[in-house]
Amino acid sequence: MSDSQPQDAPRPAGSPAPPGWQRRKELRQQRRAERWRNLWRLLVFSLISAGLGYSLLRQGWTLRDPTQVEVTGSKLVSRDQVITAADLHFPQPLLALSPRQLRAELVEALPVEQVRVMRLILPPRLRVDLVDRQAVARAQRRTATGPEQGAIDQRGNWITASQASLIANPRSQNLLVNGWNERHRPALVTLLDNRSALGPGLREIRFEPDGSIWLSTSELGELRLGPADSKLRRRLEVASHLIHNLPNQLKGRRFQLIDLSDPEQPELSLPGPVVDHNEGGPAQARRPLGAQ
Repeated sequence: MSDSQPQDAPRPAGSPAPPGWQRRKELRQQRRAERWRNLWRLLVFSLISAGLGYSLLRQGWTLRDPTQVEVTGSKLVSRDQVITAADLHFPQPLLALSPRQLRAELVEALPVEQVRVMRLILPPRLRVDLVDRQAVARAQRRTATGPEQGAIDQRGNWITASQASLIANPRSQNLLVNGWNERHRPALVTLLDNRSALGPGLREIRFEPDGSIWLSTSELGELRLGPADSKLRRRLEVASHLIHNLPNQLKGRRFQLIDLSDPEQPELSLPGPVVDHNEGGPAQARRPLGAQ
């Protein structure tokens, strides 16, 4: 076992200092002092950075007036409408605004399909890029003062006539939605999503006051779809099949009505009266589709 003292062990009184002991002590003191200086520097720099950041947030990156809100891409929506819909107040700290929340609020409140919100720092401003809704059909609805003309977009939302004139779409003139009502919108979206399957001859979608849905097509004439219930998609499948696969013996015929209320047993009404032997008078010929 070695009799030498550990390097940092206490030195007995009166014993001579080992070589380099004083130097090591000075180096330890210097390192300790340097750590304290670095800690103070870090603390001071952190306080300065926090103060500058706070001042920048409060004074530098701030929307002070409406001119710092840029709105692009829309023919329908003005800057004032965006500010009102987003409930912006000035001055407004720029970084306190959530682009995701603003986007959701603007899509809900404005006649637009898409919204993109960006916070720009130099100079501080808020940019809102909008894509207007596209009119896909002419529309008419009943009001207390009479029929009102307008248009609808792909999601079945009502577009006023003045707005529709700014976003006119030539294809939208080929289809009329008659009897639009907010409660019919889910069914209308289903019909619009299946528009291509119904062929280019679809001319009118009509909602009757009792809620029943009618289609008018150039190929088959009037189609009664019945109510907007769980069978609506099945009725549309049958309507599409009839339009594209009409039996040979019925091609070229103009029907007064095709009733798809029961999609598993569609019925048609042929033009011209027939004798109703039970009642003794004329009646409309009505039979299941495919009957001879």
